[in-house]
Amino acid sequence: MTISSDYSGRLAGRTALITGASRGIGRAIAERFSLEGAKVAINFTENRKAASEIARRLLASGGEARIYQANIGLEQDCQKLADEVVRDFGQVDILVNNAGLGSAAINRPEICEATNEQWNSLLSVNLWGPIWLCRALVPILRTAKRSDVIMISSTSAQKHFKRSGVYSVSKAALEAMAHTLANEEKSNGMRVNIIAPGLVATDMGKRIVEVTTGNSDLKKIDEKSPFGFVCHPSDIAAAATFLCSNDGRYVTGQRITISGEDN
Repeated sequence: MTISSDYSGRLAGRTALITGASRGIGRAIAERFSLEGAKVAINFTENRKAASEIARRLLASGGEARIYQANIGLEQDCQKLADEVVRDFGQVDILVNNAGLGSAAINRPEICEATNEQWNSLLSVNLWGPIWLCRALVPILRTAKRSDVIMISSTSAQKHFKRSGVYSVSKAALEAMAHTLANEEKSNGMRVNIIAPGLVATDMGKRIVEVTTGNSDLKKIDEKSPFGFVCHPSDIAAAATFLCSNDGRYVTGQRITISGEDN
């Protein structure tokens, strides 16, 4: 199966590392970036089959893609990932910190019930992973004429739902880091932006709906959603493409909420 597109190649000549790209939002971003002409490094944690399938499809469509196994919650894996991608591609000028764990991954404890282990599970992937990757790759990104860092956050960073506090804290901290990095790296030609999705039709989205409503069929949520449908991963990928393209050249330090809502 090949991917056909009439996209204009707005990312031609650029190289992107996308974490958590074997499925969901990360996969959609990898596919869209490739269609726009970028070379793509696809990170995955466990599902090598899914990552390999995406890479094969992108290669069959004339793109350039490689897969890299790494647990973003481990510092040594992040450093190894960064080293291998730079070795293979020679340059990285886009970093998309997408890999993340949701509240359901730690059984949605209340703030004062959450154990250190539960806090560390989410913070290691959702916050420390992006910190470690920025530490490893920002010096490389600085050498590019134009570079971009995209942090995939969540509306939970501001909405603070019950039993999602650990997740909310991890994403709020990620956003604070992103805003600061944007200020620090502006003089180096680096744009740093945040995309904060609401509910998205992904495996994580299904789990959220299942644990909160007892129903995992997102089609039943469509009619209650803004515009009559749940957000698709491709909607997030489109925003990421805009931010990293020349169309978004004057945008940095911004948080784009993609939820169909006005706040």
